[in-house]
Amino acid sequence: MDLDFFIVASIILIIAAFVHGSIGFGFALIPTPIIAIFTDIQTAILLTLIPTLIVNLVSFLSEGNILEGFKKHMPLALLTMLGSAIGTQLLIMSNSEVFKLLLAFTILIYLFINKVNISISIFRIYPKSSFIVYSVLTGVIGGLTNVMGPLLMMYGIELKYTKAELIQAMNISFLFGKIIQIVVFFINGSFTSEHLSFSFLAIFIISFALYFGIKLKKRIDTKVYLKVIRVVLFIISLVLIAQVIV
Repeated sequence: MDLDFFIVASIILIIAAFVHGSIGFGFALIPTPIIAIFTDIQTAILLTLIPTLIVNLVSFLSEGNILEGFKKHMPLALLTMLGSAIGTQLLIMSNSEVFKLLLAFTILIYLFINKVNISISIFRIYPKSSFIVYSVLTGVIGGLTNVMGPLLMMYGIELKYTKAELIQAMNISFLFGKIIQIVVFFINGSFTSEHLSFSFLAIFIISFALYFGIKLKKRIDTKVYLKVIRVVLFIISLVLIAQVIV
């Protein structure tokens, strides 16, 4: 691996770990599009996959009530894992740019609905069927783009999750999604020794940034946290659109 690329990628991962630690999500979201500028989307995902898995595990555990969190969010995690397996296999076989654009517009539509106080009533009218379809779809998009946090946030906000519940729901879903992605990539022979070497080294590189981010998160008020989420969602949508257009 080129030294300049290693340094740039390491700095990006450190920033991403701090952001994820402070707001509970965003680790894969930040480095994936930036690293993809220097390589391709699949390589970007492969390089960040194992560090992302570790970050999600730590974030989930940091919220406490571990057994309760597993029981509450396990159905969501299993369904998104199924979707992630499908999405990852599609990523290996095809281009995912169209799905990024679709995700960006989905986020913008949601932010508009939320701004004018229109709720997504389908989650309450058809709670079981909408939960199953939405969870699998979220996993598919996550497998294709390495980004499913916004969709999980939209669902969590609509169901009035607390900050801790939202963080745990997202991170256990990410965790299961990353596990199945690793399995699918290994089955397809996508990993190289270079990918694995960088990934395991990155775990040590991001450790302190993640720790300090989590310390900061515990001081953020829930109302402020939700406002930050909506701002970040808007920025995410613009970044995704720019990636496709530019």
